[in-house]
Amino acid sequence: MSAWEESPVYDEKERALLTWVDAVTRVADTHVPESAYDAIKAHFTEEEMMKITVAIGAINVWNRLCVGFRAMHPLDQPAKAA
Repeated sequence: MSAWEESPVYDEKERALLTWVDAVTRVADTHVPESAYDAIKAHFTEEEMMKITVAIGAINVWNRLCVGFRAMHPLDQPAKAA
């Protein structure tokens, strides 16, 4: 979702969430800015923020495992000869 910031379809709550996802995913680059924290905190409880952040972390781990081990989705694998 690289162009979500330019899209008019997301409301303020969704934008806060997407900003948080980007910041947490790219923590080495962003250090999770205070503005991202303030934005998500305005729309979600601390429990919701924790669950969201755990989900972000889990998805990032799965992505890194798949990339690291060169995993391919079954539909992307070459067809086997009959």
